[in-house]
Amino acid sequence: MTATKIVPPPTPAETGRAKRTERVTQGRSLRGPDVKKHAINTVGAIGVVAVLAGLWEGYKALGQSVGDVVPGTTIGFPVATDDLSMPHLSTILRSLVEPARRGDPMSLGAYLIGETTVTLREALYGLVAGSVLGLLLAVVFLNVVPVSKGLMPWLVASQTVPLVAIAPMIVIWGGKAGAPPWIAVTGIAAYLAFFPVTINTLRGLKSPQKVHLELMHSVGAKRRQVLWWLRIPAALPFVFAGLRLAATASVVGAIVGELSAGTGRGIGRSILTFAYYYSNGPEKLYAAVLVSAVAGIVFVQLLGLIERFALRHRHAR
Repeated sequence: MTATKIVPPPTPAETGRAKRTERVTQGRSLRGPDVKKHAINTVGAIGVVAVLAGLWEGYKALGQSVGDVVPGTTIGFPVATDDLSMPHLSTILRSLVEPARRGDPMSLGAYLIGETTVTLREALYGLVAGSVLGLLLAVVFLNVVPVSKGLMPWLVASQTVPLVAIAPMIVIWGGKAGAPPWIAVTGIAAYLAFFPVTINTLRGLKSPQKVHLELMHSVGAKRRQVLWWLRIPAALPFVFAGLRLAATASVVGAIVGELSAGTGRGIGRSILTFAYYYSNGPEKLYAAVLVSAVAGIVFVQLLGLIERFALRHRHAR
């Protein structure tokens, strides 16, 4: 008769090691697809930049070879390809290491980076203010239906008004109140930022399934508890989607606000100055636009990093 071998239960130390090993294995399996996805996205972004650069230089070369006229016709090219209208990309990039002004030791690139930090600071203030307002409005709209039905059409209508019409009004109001120009710029950025946050957050707060809401009510959860324990966690992906849109809008709002507010600093002011002296150095205007675009991309990507950090446990599950 064979004796039955009794296997002792694992000790707490062995159980802890097994759980740590499982977490490490899961982390590696999750990081693999993430690394591959980031690599594909990076290669795709570089490819898009290369294609755009090739189209720019190809269009310029074609236009100069045919005199900006479609061969065999009298139809002109929509954009002239001379160096004043379309500088070479190499000329634009080279201008970044040249002096910003005659006799100034500071390079144009360093100058534009300094001006961009001013704009991004105003955009950040506007993003924070607009996001707080958007989150509060979403919670109010969720809990007070008459307010939602009464205000939502006006919020939608506010986004159809051209920004070039709203910006001077905000600047004038800020000036009459004695506020510094950067307050008006921040207000314009917040004006563009709050709407996507409001809409996406409200959608996220309404996303929990009915069965989950019924379960919360069955255990006696109050409205506030349902909000904090169910609705807000479910809304986080929607909130960050709205924040990404708001981040882009806040940068645009800050740049447009600088054009209207008459601030002495900021990339928007630099764009206006270089546009005024365009004939003396068109490459400087293109360089300023390029730097502002890169700054906007970096601003949104930083928010994406915050999103991945905040939602890392959700992705792990």
